Amino acid sequence: MSFLTLDLNLLRVFDAVMTEQNLTRAAGHLAMTQPAVSNAIKRLRESLGDELLIRTAYGVKPTPRAEALWPAVRQALAALEAAVMPETFDVSKAQATFRLAMADATAALWLPSLVRSIEKEAPGVNIRMVPLTTREPRPMLLRGDIDLAVGFFPGVAAQLSYETGSPIRHERLYSGEYVAVMRKHHPLAQGKLQLDDYCKADHLLVSFSGRAHGLVDEALAQIGRERRILLTVNQFFTAGRVVANSDLVTVLPKHLIASTGAADTLVWRELPFQLPAVHLDMLWHERDGRSPAHRWLRNNLEAMSAAAQKTLPQKSETTEVMEKVA
Repeated sequence: MSFLTLDLNLLRVFDAVMTEQNLTRAAGHLAMTQPAVSNAIKRLRESLGDELLIRTAYGVKPTPRAEALWPAVRQALAALEAAVMPETFDVSKAQATFRLAMADATAALWLPSLVRSIEKEAPGVNIRMVPLTTREPRPMLLRGDIDLAVGFFPGVAAQLSYETGSPIRHERLYSGEYVAVMRKHHPLAQGKLQLDDYCKADHLLVSFSGRAHGLVDEALAQIGRERRILLTVNQFFTAGRVVANSDLVTVLPKHLIASTGAADTLVWRELPFQLPAVHLDMLWHERDGRSPAHRWLRNNLEAMSAAAQKTLPQKSETTEVMEKVA
């Protein structure tokens, strides 16, 4: 193959297919027919002497050669686009609708600030919330069902940190800790929380699937202990209300306590065993990565995360509250 005879338009098609991981969606993005996209990929295969993309039940899977080639193609096309189409984005005139997936507590914490930013800076931007009922939002992003997912996606974030061919992008917004949460006058709300007392208590688990086993149960099993999960719920708001009016104990990310709507009637305690840190990640699809409006949205969420961390209750403040209650 000679580079001089290579049709560079084929690289645009290749980039779209790699981004979408699907020939039909790539065709829609390029305003081409699906057969035309297939033909372009066939010509590129012949030019490069590699299969490049292998059909699967869910779309196409890139070969190692395609994964190695894509970053260079992506960078070159982005540079060309920036050169011939200088960005003149005016957020005050932007017209866009974004579909966001978040758990209820995350939405309660972030949406008020986001709405204020929209009202002040971007009156033409609309937000549509989609329920987040999974720790694996990538299929929703790949299908184009949502534009952004915000939440705790430990498996996804770990995989994306070393994966090179994925069209999903991610950014960490916040790193925090899990704590035990209970009502202020709970029998365990005085003094240091002991492991035996924790395991003897009745527990509430926030579970999107309803499965009565989670990260805490895995940690307890590693030290030969277990707990009784009396109730599972699928919303943090519900968890806060139930715990505030019962003797159940739950485990929540500390930064989400305020979003339960019952923070004034709750106290948190350090767990008597080790849990990994809890992370809040933002996931989006490569297709949206260069959109100025989408970038404005991500920048706003970054700023809100930084501001929210400054208002989190510190250990000394919470301990002082518990001492007064006791």
